[in-house]
Amino acid sequence: MRLIQCHHEGDTRAALVDDSRSVRLLDADTYTLARRSISSGKPLEQVIEAAVTETVLDYQRLIDERCLLPPLSHPDPAHCLVTGTGLTHLGSAGTRSAMHAKVQDEATELTDSMRMFKMGVEGGKPSDNEPGAQPEWFYKGDGSCVVPPEAALPVPEFAKDAGEEPELAGLYVIGDDGQPWRVGYAIGNEFSDHVTERYNYLWLAHSKLRACSFGPELWIGDLPEQLEGTSRIIRDGTTLWEKPFLTGEANMAHSLANLEYHHFKYPSFRRPGDVHVHFFGTATLSFADGIQTREGDCFEIDLPVFGRPLRNPLHFESQSPYVTVSAL
Repeated sequence: MRLIQCHHEGDTRAALVDDSRSVRLLDADTYTLARRSISSGKPLEQVIEAAVTETVLDYQRLIDERCLLPPLSHPDPAHCLVTGTGLTHLGSAGTRSAMHAKVQDEATELTDSMRMFKMGVEGGKPSDNEPGAQPEWFYKGDGSCVVPPEAALPVPEFAKDAGEEPELAGLYVIGDDGQPWRVGYAIGNEFSDHVTERYNYLWLAHSKLRACSFGPELWIGDLPEQLEGTSRIIRDGTTLWEKPFLTGEANMAHSLANLEYHHFKYPSFRRPGDVHVHFFGTATLSFADGIQTREGDCFEIDLPVFGRPLRNPLHFESQSPYVTVSAL
């Protein structure tokens, strides 16, 4: 089962995806449906089936009219936290290690990136209900940094790079008792500044404070362990760069359960009513192939089992304010 969210007659509404051409409107947004499921104890799929209306919408028209929204959102963006984990995928450490390479006293010394990746390979998939190795973790922002599918990703004037990161994103709602509930998964473009990160890996936190996007469709239910997709950049109507990518637990050093545990173990991330969007990492970057993006380039991330691809053009901002702090 897959959902989208869209603008409909002034409201935010979820819709059930029938196929690539049409969706059936539901009587509420995704957040409300998730809360219904939590409070009633009924499976989300059952709640969704009961919420289907007779209204059928044209999927392409929603795209053309810029009515698509992220498939899960909170009414107050400050109550949506966007985070992620890195060095989680098999094959992800090579590019990162090269980016963070340093002069080493011994040829056998591991970079910090390789050391953390090795910890994940050796201990990222523990037995059930046991914590495994901690992953790298980062914060991207609150819900105000989320850009809808098909909308432009803003690149701040101070940014040194604007690079895609094709990933899975886990989408969650916290129950009134502080219990995290996974609503589902979506295609994500975590979008980072890799030049800033490469200059000094301690600037990773700065490189992640950017916009991001996920969707357009929300996958509800068990996730296939093997997922194969394609990440591409389209410039002036022509594919500039294209590369396959692998995700799903079969291609990861960590289990999804371990990544979720190390995020939600912190009480401040179990605040009742909050929404969480958590990116699970990638092993494929156009930056690693020397690509430099520019105004109007369009990222397209395609995981066929998730339905329509996630597409976002780039918009480079011409200036950023110099922020000063005033004394009271």
